[in-house]
Amino acid sequence: MHMTNKTIVLAFSGGLDTSFCVPWLQERGWDVHTVFADTGGVDAAERAAIEQRAAQLGVASHVTIDGGPALWAGFVKPFVWAGQSYQGQYPLLVSDRYLIVDAALARARDLGTRAIAHGCTGMGNDQVRFDLAVKASGDYQIVAPIREIQKEHTQTRAYEQQYLESRGFAVDARQKAYTVNENLLGLTMSGGEIDRWQAPGDGARGWCASREDWPAQPLQVSLRFVAGEAVAIDGENMPGEKILARLNAIFAPYGVGRGLYTGDTTIGLKGRILFEAPGLAALLVAHQALEEAVLSKQQNRFKPDVARKWVELVYEGFFHDPLKTDLERFLASSQRMVNGDVVLETRGGRVDAVAVRSPHILDAKGATYAQSADWGVEEAEGFIRLFGMSSTVWAQVNTPDGG
Repeated sequence: MHMTNKTIVLAFSGGLDTSFCVPWLQERGWDVHTVFADTGGVDAAERAAIEQRAAQLGVASHVTIDGGPALWAGFVKPFVWAGQSYQGQYPLLVSDRYLIVDAALARARDLGTRAIAHGCTGMGNDQVRFDLAVKASGDYQIVAPIREIQKEHTQTRAYEQQYLESRGFAVDARQKAYTVNENLLGLTMSGGEIDRWQAPGDGARGWCASREDWPAQPLQVSLRFVAGEAVAIDGENMPGEKILARLNAIFAPYGVGRGLYTGDTTIGLKGRILFEAPGLAALLVAHQALEEAVLSKQQNRFKPDVARKWVELVYEGFFHDPLKTDLERFLASSQRMVNGDVVLETRGGRVDAVAVRSPHILDAKGATYAQSADWGVEEAEGFIRLFGMSSTVWAQVNTPDGG
């Protein structure tokens, strides 16, 4: 294929923003080559529709990459090890962006170009993630058409719709109302009444079933972990990305993992999104239940501090920062004994770990909490006296008699 000095690779999803980018770039002389990194949010029909959309827009070439294995190894494993959501709520569902960048850069190398384009807006966090991930990989020209049009148009989505429709390209009805992102990790939705701080409407629903549609019978699922990584579901060994996909499919009908999140974005605005992550919610609950049983008290106390920093780095775009690598080495070390099986149960809306089995549970042979002990009363009283001595002495020195 003949390349020109106006060859550019566009990370493409087939949605409103990236669809707009194709003719916008073409009209500025670029030969546009699109890459869709399939990170697990689409079925075969949607995957084919994305390829068809690229063809309809007249791209120079289009390739689809299976991003599931890389997403599991590069993000899901350390994220589950960390066990923390951003600001205690959001499970980093758009972290596939880093794997999408990797796929776009690989295509750029194949084509011999140093120009990369993306459909991120100038208002959100994704632009930071894309740009920093590209900059950490070398000297590339980054073109962001949506940021460019924001210099002249405040209502960018309406402008994008009109731009595409005036050139004969139809726009999906849901794309007109919401920005929807789906991948193996889950689904996020913004726009419409969500951005207006109102209750989500009937159209603001993705994978998770409504309360009235939850199955009547409870669901139980068993997960096996080796070194903190899920390796089997209900006794069947399979790759991690397949496990997560199955968890999404079986917990979504019970409405597990759905929530509204308002948080502090990287660029300083308050962000509000609806998210659905049934599989990740289940994985996190199972892993935490096993980890709490096998890690020492000091590990369980200290590890959340490391985890919060790792989550912040990933959220804010520092996926390739050396500190993230350093923290992951600690997280990996903490998982040496996180081996065993966890039974999860849901009756709808939430999931609980109802049974844990592991040879590494820190179960004292001679004692059971609040039931039996292999120490005497005097030892217990002596421990309490010494353990609380500092606060007891403070009270004796500073509290008046009879106070």
